[in-house]
Amino acid sequence: MFEAQDGPRVFGLPLGVDFPRALIDGLLKRQGDDPPEALGRIDLIVNTERMARRLRGIFEEGPARILPRIRTITDLGTLAPQVVVPPGTSPLRRRLELIGLISGLLEQAPDLASRTSLYDLADSLAKLIDEMQSEGVPPDAITDLDVSDQSGHWDRAKRFLGIVQNYLALTEAAPDSEARQRARVEGIIALWAENPPAHPVIVAGSTGSRGTTMRLMQAVARLPQGALVLPGFDFDLPAAVWAALDDPMMSEDHPQYRFHKLMQEAGSTANAVARWDNIAPASAARNRLVSLSLRPAPVTDAWRIEGPRLENLAEATQDMTLVLADSPRAEALAIALRLRQAAEDGITAALITPDRMLSRRVTAALGRWDLLPDDSAGTPLHLSPPGRFLRHVAALMSRRLDAEGLLTLLKHPLTHSVEGRNLHQLRTQKLELRIRRKGLPYPEPHSLSALAADASGEDTGMSEWATWIGNAMLDRLDPAERPLSEWVEMHLDIAEAIAGGPDHEADHGLWQKKAGVEARRVMAELQSEAAHGTAFAAADYADLVGALLSAGEVRDRDAPHPDIMIWGTLEARVQGADLVILGGLNDGTWPEAPPPDPWLNRKMRNDAGLLLPERRVGLSAHDYQQAVSAPQVWITRSIRSDDAETVPSRWINRLSNLLNGLPDQGGRAAWQAMVQRGDYWLDQARALEAVARVPSAPRPSPRPPVAARPRKLSVTEIKTLIRDPYAIYAKHTLGLRPLNPLVQSPDALLRGTTLHRVLERFIKTVTDTPDALTRAEFLRTASEVLAEDVPWPTARALWLAKMVRVADWFLEREAERLLRARPVAFEDDARGTLSLPELGYTLTGVADRIDQADDHSFRIYDYKTGKPPTKKQQSMFDKQLLIEAAMIEEGAFKGIGAGPVSQAVFIGMGTKPEEVAAPLEEEPPAAVLESLRKLLATYLDPEQGFTARRMTETDSFPGNYDQLARFGEWDATDTATPEDLT
Repeated sequence: MFEAQDGPRVFGLPLGVDFPRALIDGLLKRQGDDPPEALGRIDLIVNTERMARRLRGIFEEGPARILPRIRTITDLGTLAPQVVVPPGTSPLRRRLELIGLISGLLEQAPDLASRTSLYDLADSLAKLIDEMQSEGVPPDAITDLDVSDQSGHWDRAKRFLGIVQNYLALTEAAPDSEARQRARVEGIIALWAENPPAHPVIVAGSTGSRGTTMRLMQAVARLPQGALVLPGFDFDLPAAVWAALDDPMMSEDHPQYRFHKLMQEAGSTANAVARWDNIAPASAARNRLVSLSLRPAPVTDAWRIEGPRLENLAEATQDMTLVLADSPRAEALAIALRLRQAAEDGITAALITPDRMLSRRVTAALGRWDLLPDDSAGTPLHLSPPGRFLRHVAALMSRRLDAEGLLTLLKHPLTHSVEGRNLHQLRTQKLELRIRRKGLPYPEPHSLSALAADASGEDTGMSEWATWIGNAMLDRLDPAERPLSEWVEMHLDIAEAIAGGPDHEADHGLWQKKAGVEARRVMAELQSEAAHGTAFAAADYADLVGALLSAGEVRDRDAPHPDIMIWGTLEARVQGADLVILGGLNDGTWPEAPPPDPWLNRKMRNDAGLLLPERRVGLSAHDYQQAVSAPQVWITRSIRSDDAETVPSRWINRLSNLLNGLPDQGGRAAWQAMVQRGDYWLDQARALEAVARVPSAPRPSPRPPVAARPRKLSVTEIKTLIRDPYAIYAKHTLGLRPLNPLVQSPDALLRGTTLHRVLERFIKTVTDTPDALTRAEFLRTASEVLAEDVPWPTARALWLAKMVRVADWFLEREAERLLRARPVAFEDDARGTLSLPELGYTLTGVADRIDQADDHSFRIYDYKTGKPPTKKQQSMFDKQLLIEAAMIEEGAFKGIGAGPVSQAVFIGMGTKPEEVAAPLEEEPPAAVLESLRKLLATYLDPEQGFTARRMTETDSFPGNYDQLARFGEWDATDTATPEDLT
């Protein structure tokens, strides 16, 4: 197939061609008149399994012929069966063993790193080991580095790198995949040196970016019938530029650097690369333009010399569109519109981006037209239903379960994923409503059973259901360190119990479908390798499971559109499309910022023979150079991200600077034309999302029929009736109640309730035992109530501290109160009802505390955790104590009888404790009662509306029904709009 030659035999295909198809075309041309079976003797080694599938697919298009032996560069076992390498160890086992070693190191030196980073440290060291073995770097090459400035960081790093050296020495007999690949390649090279194959051996599609791959490629290139076929080779690059790529520290981020290094180490130059086929690129003029824009930084002065020589800039950019979107949303919508147009036109189109958030946005935007793109990346396993479920279950063992976590797990589609799930969902809804009404910060078996019994109604099976929840999900927090195998068994047992429902059925949905099968594979591997792990805490185990699941991927698409694709940069290397959209071209996204190396800096990596961080940038640059040479190209970016301005990709900056620096040749006009073509689609996106402005909602003042108006209010609701009548309408006429937040927090309401219980219990004790009026007894009571009612340790400590600060003030004033009168009723029994028969109204009230003096007069006390209302506020709004005083004089509190009220006082227990008396002299009970009758009668008038936020004291007044009233579309300056309701 190939003529003999002295140097390495290397071919290239130009940028912008469909590499797999051009590879096969050139192969068939070189076969010429050879017999058909000659094609079957060719060993064709490609870089990825995707490339292999694409090549087989092209051959299958016909005509019928014998296929070459196609294999990937990581699957060389059948290339030379004589080469035997030791059986390998799995990557997971390596990481578990490294975790054990790192854990031991951290026990001796806890200041080196946090234990929460155990898996991350092990994963980072494992990747470093893989790289060392791939590049043929022995451990001594790193530990013997000459670092003159022995910083503390390097000293710490050396302790971890010592683990690498010792570990490799201990595991030499059980190499991992990279070590086995290196050993296999070395064995194949040695075999070929003695007995080179006579049939053709071709390595195609690889850039030789890893050391082991480059070793194989160099050996193949020197075989009698061996050849390399390089993808995206820049034939427009002058010899002087190739020579300028010698220094990797300066040039490794150039897209063609890997080819230069490959040829250099093969003892040749890049100028010796021949054309594999005479296929023409989509636009030779564009290839020259892009090639010049990507010149290495040290030789960008060539722009001044070679830039004026560029011709046909308008032709080079006529099929290029530049989309400069204001936001990621606008960028995604413009891309989606163009993909939709491509689908209507019947052309193949592909979005190429490393930004998964952008690809998800585009997929969501395409959904409005029922277009499902063929996304090569699939879904990360940890975001799939089984992945999320397993992470939720692992969290049960590492942190205390709260109400939110419980309901998250109960609502998960894999929980109780057996027959009868509909009943499980109904019970979950009932339980959630009870939790929101009554609260359940941290569920326990007995409290959950009591709440479920309260919500059960006629559902007799809810008690059994609650028992199953208690057994399967509650009290799973485990603070002990256990062997990894025990954690895995416990994890799987709990997951099976939750998925199987109360009857523990085995045919649940956890391990079904593609995501379930992949999750089962990950957990089975962890189970089989668990014996090689060390003892774990529950939090460390949860982190480990999360990391393993995040490494998995699931492709589970239903009938995607055959011509609309979303590719990562790796997939784009082996595919072809009529329209290519390069999305997310912002620096840090494309090219992606190199990940920080916790062990070695750039110079140390270069000295040791390891890969530089710029290698990733160079590979991304090569992907960009290949993709931008497609027949039709879109380049898109968003000027702002979700929270800040973005920086354009360096490749866009270079192209912009080059074109705008050539105004005489039409470069600036060509750039503006690209931008204008993009602006057209951005305008289309804005038009698509344009909405017609609708009038703002008026300030409501509903006037329901008199029969539908409330006839019973509590004393505390009178303040609401004055300030925000709409809230009374929503609560009593519409019957709406705000749902409490699912996640309970130690808020002001709970603090007030707790304070009332503390004071009530303490005063009752003092009433029975006067000697108990002591600071010690007060704080003992406070601690006791806080332990019963407040499950948050931090809140308990803070609230107790506040009670400590006011204890002396309260005890001093309480002693004075007890000298004047004795308590006769507390909140539990101080409940009054006052009927107003002339209005058909009933008023209810609950006093915090009522004392009676020797002259049979009464004193009313109300406890406040914050600042009590002033006398002016009580006169205008907060009439609670004034109305309660009137109710006592009317005999509304049956347990204590009727009598005069001599005093009504708010006791403020806040930061600055104080007592504020109600203005009984200015507003005697009889006058208060008369004013109350007038107020209530007003709202029984058919012409009186329940105006929203009628007389709020401040603009920040919180209303439970503001959203219903659409507050915000109007404010307090707007006139209310009455509306008669029927």
